[in-house]
Amino acid sequence: MPVRSSLASSVVDFGGHGRPIVLLHGLMGRATTWWSVAQWLTAHGHVVGLDARGHGRARRRGSWTTEEFAEDVVNLVEDLDEGPAVLVGHSMGGLHAWVAAAMRPELAAGVVTEDMAVDRRGDTVDVWRAYFESWPVPFRSLAHVSEFFGSLGDYFVECVEERDDGYHLIADLEDLYVIATEWGQRDYWSYLEAVRCPMLVIEAERTSMPAGQQAEMAKRARNGRHIVVADAGHVVHHDQPEVYRGAVEAFLSGIARP
Repeated sequence: MPVRSSLASSVVDFGGHGRPIVLLHGLMGRATTWWSVAQWLTAHGHVVGLDARGHGRARRRGSWTTEEFAEDVVNLVEDLDEGPAVLVGHSMGGLHAWVAAAMRPELAAGVVTEDMAVDRRGDTVDVWRAYFESWPVPFRSLAHVSEFFGSLGDYFVECVEERDDGYHLIADLEDLYVIATEWGQRDYWSYLEAVRCPMLVIEAERTSMPAGQQAEMAKRARNGRHIVVADAGHVVHHDQPEVYRGAVEAFLSGIARP
């Protein structure tokens, strides 16, 4: 997999053969949070995950527009040189997936977006700031991380790194605030409506996104489908893994292979 040097350290190759399937994580996450999903996805293609700029092993580039994140996705698909990719994104990663698909339609065979809205204008990071800054950082151990985050403990264990005084979030909180602030200042309908490939919109029953908007996304996409996953919070693929798997595999079965 010849990936350009600027992205090489940011890519996790989960294996598999055939059409590329690119996994895009949410804010504060990293590619390895997709580990359990990647294990069954490899039966459907060549699965790679991308650490978004400012996250995981990606360089701290100090520039955080949505279009720049999407351009990184485009560059990865071009570097793979394996044909159009299925772009699978959670939250922030879903946004990057459909923007990348709109920017370069010939590189996108399908888009799966998980619990992310198009128009969050008016949202601020103030609530997040108070919550993040309440964390008992540094965490004393990975067990401490897992205990603090409860049912999502295994997810957040992937998002921390050990330093001299304990475990810290890999991503810088100030960078995350800048990234998320943009979402509260603009909408992305023009990109959503420019996606030409099939799109699956997966919404959590306990979503924090604006009511009805994800269903509207599927209606306004050229070839969209919307599902709501019962008894799931924001990380649907973690809370309801079998339902998520069934929906994604059904979606993939309807996309013609190159």
